[in-house]
Amino acid sequence: MVELYNSGAWLVNGTELIPDGAEACAEVKQKTGLEVKKEDAAKETMAYGILKAHNTSDSMDKLRIRFDKLTSHDITFVGIIQTARASGLEKFPMPYVLTNCHNSLCAVGGTINEDDHMFGLTCAKRYGGVYVPPHQAVIHQYAREMLAGVGKMILGSDSHTRYGALGTMAMGEGGPELVKQLLNQTYDINRPEVVAVYLTGAPVKGVGPQDVALAIIGAVFKNGYVKNKVMEFVGPGVASLSADFRIGVDVMTTETTCLSSIWETDEQVQEWYDIHGRSEEYAELKPGRAAYYDGAIVVDLGSIRPMIAMPFHPSNTYTIEELNANLTDILEDVEKRAAVSLDGAVDFTLKNKVKNGKLMVDQGIIAGCAGGGFENICAAADILKGSYIGAEGFTLSVYPASMPVYMELIRNGKAADILETGAVMKTAFCGPCFGAGDTPANNAFSIRHSTRNFPNREGSKLQNGQIASVALMDARSIAATAANKGVLTAATDFDGEFGKYKYHFDSNIYANRVFDSKGAADESVEIQFGPNIKDWPKMGALPENLVLRVAAEIHDPVTTTDELIPSGETSSYRSNPLGLAEFTLSRKDPEYVGRAKDIQKAETARMAGEHPCQAHPDVKPVMNVVKKSFADASHENTGFGSTIFAVKPGDGSAREQAASCQKVLGGWANIANEYATKRYRSNLINWGMLPFLIGEGELPFKNLDYLFIPGIKKAVEEKAEVIKAYKVDVEAGSLKEFELTLGELTDEERQIILKGCLINYNRV
Repeated sequence: MVELYNSGAWLVNGTELIPDGAEACAEVKQKTGLEVKKEDAAKETMAYGILKAHNTSDSMDKLRIRFDKLTSHDITFVGIIQTARASGLEKFPMPYVLTNCHNSLCAVGGTINEDDHMFGLTCAKRYGGVYVPPHQAVIHQYAREMLAGVGKMILGSDSHTRYGALGTMAMGEGGPELVKQLLNQTYDINRPEVVAVYLTGAPVKGVGPQDVALAIIGAVFKNGYVKNKVMEFVGPGVASLSADFRIGVDVMTTETTCLSSIWETDEQVQEWYDIHGRSEEYAELKPGRAAYYDGAIVVDLGSIRPMIAMPFHPSNTYTIEELNANLTDILEDVEKRAAVSLDGAVDFTLKNKVKNGKLMVDQGIIAGCAGGGFENICAAADILKGSYIGAEGFTLSVYPASMPVYMELIRNGKAADILETGAVMKTAFCGPCFGAGDTPANNAFSIRHSTRNFPNREGSKLQNGQIASVALMDARSIAATAANKGVLTAATDFDGEFGKYKYHFDSNIYANRVFDSKGAADESVEIQFGPNIKDWPKMGALPENLVLRVAAEIHDPVTTTDELIPSGETSSYRSNPLGLAEFTLSRKDPEYVGRAKDIQKAETARMAGEHPCQAHPDVKPVMNVVKKSFADASHENTGFGSTIFAVKPGDGSAREQAASCQKVLGGWANIANEYATKRYRSNLINWGMLPFLIGEGELPFKNLDYLFIPGIKKAVEEKAEVIKAYKVDVEAGSLKEFELTLGELTDEERQIILKGCLINYNRV
């Protein structure tokens, strides 16, 4: 289904892919008549052209990007605006859309969710932004309908900010990167590599966009083939896919750990813009006649079959046919993987879901930025029509991605077809994707056309002995399973016909409800706060030396941001940095918060001008050992705090709180073998935390050990390639040396770390 090239590749005339090799240049010349060098052909990708148009530096190797538009939702925009306000924000310098699709139920914590919404509305008025009220649209659907434009760049504070199918290069990042844009600063990265995703053929009946996406994710995630790269979708197979289908594939590219994505455009994309009343945003976008890519993924669309990503990761993929044919072996493997993800906190099995040789499902969900599109729901309705989900435990919920989509489903009768089956139609909401809606019963198995299936992502709580699990599937196969009353079924088994449904976009829905300042700021508007909306606590600058206590040690192959700071109902507290911090690592290491706060007492005392040994009994014996070798170290020049070790932290969500919560608890650093995403590493840096790297192998320290890092301030200033660190053995009265590195840091990133955080760096 999916083939990965072991080398770079040339795309000639937009249609033919040639593997790089000794004869490649000659073959390219023969087919195009052009004599092109590889470095010049790399400039012929669509990605290069868009990045060049948005780069403000004089180097295309060291990019300093200014985006065209920004977008955030209601568990990120409060913190972003509060950070920008603390740094001197006066006006949004570019269109900034504040959507309300995460905490829109207003069901947890009293008034705090609606307080956040009113904060967003008044900030949109005061600073000149756009405010989309709850239930109108999920963040990414609104961006597609109202913000995307060919050749544009959009930055969003949500990891699934992907609009490449519409010719828009979009990136999901942590909130501080949006703060930089609001303060007229830049997004600084090395020019990313670009990988061609070369599509051929056409999908067979019953195969949907989630199937194609999961096939790609399964092929590239584990080997990091596209990590921090741009995926560029090209080839003759693109034309076989509708705009809606492309969007469904595109939004899931986040789960490959790529940086961004971009697709060539054609008349189908032009029709999308025409339908949405924004024809002026369309332009033809194609690679040059001879374009060079740093790698290639070849996807034969006709060979893709309905897919399922089993718990607990989108890359744990099988065809549904393969799963049904090998239930015992695959479920055994899933349970072994789960034992690692769940740390043995609860007993987990799916074998008890097998009845008479069939895998039984408890719940189906079609929702959000991935599943809630018009064509997905129409196809599901066609499969469901005339069927009934039954009166047993199986349930099905469908969430259209926006009110305009919902309106069209009502007008064309598809909503009625779905409701007649016993399924439920709900408003635009991201809750099922992050654990704030449709939480299954304990031990239940849910199939979802959504974006992630990490542990607890569906809303259960391991710390309370609960476990439910999610498998990712396409809306079509979810509907086929629902029509079969919960028996796992591939949509290719559907023997009916899919209709052709014309979409009509009703712009009046937004015109009558969305606040759009048209860029006009009104400084007379008073921002409306609520009691849960708190300012960021004071954060100190990086001291000369550091004493760090290891407060958590995680040896999972990958640690997600959901494990670093849980999603679900905790999202309601994301306007309160100290309140949210109480949940840090609560699903992975419930003792972490207490350990971090314990050593933080020493730094709090030091910053207040007091002696830290009076605040924590370990300070004196640790410093006595340190002083034997580093006589100049003292409480005046040595900071105290915590760190965590994780093998590969930061997969998944862009949420900055995965880093900021550690920071407000006194965290100074992470130590990792590698970082899963650029997003998480950037979040650490922007919150003044050192993104240390340590070589793979046996660790020179363990949980609760104290580490001493002398001259860290100087090392950051002078760009030291290797940083000497020491494990403090109080009992033996000795130091054990080991080495850390920081990886590449820009000059600005170094200054942010030295100042202690982005707020300090920008404070006026």
